[in-house]
Amino acid sequence: MTSPWEFPDFDDHEGVHFFRDPTTGLTAIIAVHSTFRGPAGGGARFWHYASADAAITDALRLSRGMSYKNAMAGLPMGGGKGVILADVDRAKTPELFEAFGRSIETLNGRYVTAEDVGLSEEDMVSISRATRHVTGLPVADDQAGGNPGPSTSRGVYLGVLAAIRRRLGRSHPQGVHVAIQGVGSVGGGLARLLAADGARLTLADVNAERARALAVELGAETVPADDVLGVEADVFSPNALGAILDEQTIADLKVPIVAGGANNQLSRPEHGQILQRRGILYAPDYVINAGGIINVAYEYEGGRSRADVEAALTRIPTRLEQVWDESESTGEPPSMVADRMARHLIGRP
Repeated sequence: MTSPWEFPDFDDHEGVHFFRDPTTGLTAIIAVHSTFRGPAGGGARFWHYASADAAITDALRLSRGMSYKNAMAGLPMGGGKGVILADVDRAKTPELFEAFGRSIETLNGRYVTAEDVGLSEEDMVSISRATRHVTGLPVADDQAGGNPGPSTSRGVYLGVLAAIRRRLGRSHPQGVHVAIQGVGSVGGGLARLLAADGARLTLADVNAERARALAVELGAETVPADDVLGVEADVFSPNALGAILDEQTIADLKVPIVAGGANNQLSRPEHGQILQRRGILYAPDYVINAGGIINVAYEYEGGRSRADVEAALTRIPTRLEQVWDESESTGEPPSMVADRMARHLIGRP
C-alpha cells in the first residue's frame, strides 16, 4: 500500500487516520483535510472498494472537497470525510457503526460525521451511541437536521435552475431536457422536483429497476447507465459517484450544461478546462451540492429551524453566479475559480 502522503490527492491533510476493530469487523479511514474554519465536517461513506488504495484516494478527495464545500457555503466548519470499507455483501450491524463512533470519539471533536452513500438515519443513531460528534439524526419536522438527502436535492435543483437561466436564457425548466445519472436519494429527489416543473427527463442508474420505477412515476425515459453521458439534452446532471468526467466522457457529452450533486465529478482538475473549451457551463460540484451539509451543520450547531435551512439553500445560486461571473471576467474555468475562492477561505495558497 502506498503511503498516504504519496497519493496524488494528498493535499497537506492535517491527518489521515486508520481504524480497525476485529470484534465488529470495522475497517475505516477518517481523513481530516482542514480545521481552519472549525471542526472537520463531512459524511461517512459505507462502500466496497476494489483496494485499500482506492478507499484512501476516496477519503482524501472527498475530505478536501468538504473543506471547499463548507467554506463556500459560509459554514463554520472545516473539511473531513469518513470511509467505512464494506465487504462484498455490504453487511451492516449496529455494533460496526458503534465501533466507528468510538473511532470518531478518539479524535476529540476534530471530525464531525454525517450520512453519506450507503448509510441511513438508523446507522447514524448507532454511531451516536458512541460519540456526540455526529449529525443526520432524526429530528422534528420543523428543525434543521435529519436525512441530508432532500436538502442536497433541493440545493442542486436550485443550482440547475440557475444554470438554465445562465446558459439557455430560460426562466423556467418547462420542456428543458435533463439527463440524470443516478436516481438514489439526491438524483431521485432532483428528478421529482424537475418533473413537477414540467422538465423532460431521461434517467439512468446502475440499478436499472430503480430508474424504470421512477420513470414510470414521473413519465420519464430511461437509458442504460453506460449510455447516459451520450444523451443529447440541455443538462447532464451527475448524481452518482465521482470522477466521471475525463477526456473520453467529456468528448461524449452532447449538452451545454453539467450540473449535478455527485462529489468530485472531475477526474482531474484539468478536466474543468476541457469542459470550458467545449463551451459547456459547469456548476462546481461542491458549490451546487452543499444543501445536505448546510442542513446537518445547522443541526450540529443547534437552535436552527427548517426555515433557516431553506433560506440558506437559496444562496447556492448566488454563489454559483459569483463563480460564473469571475470565470467570464478572467477566462478561467469555473472549477478553477471556485477552487481558488475556497482555498482563500480556508487559508491555503
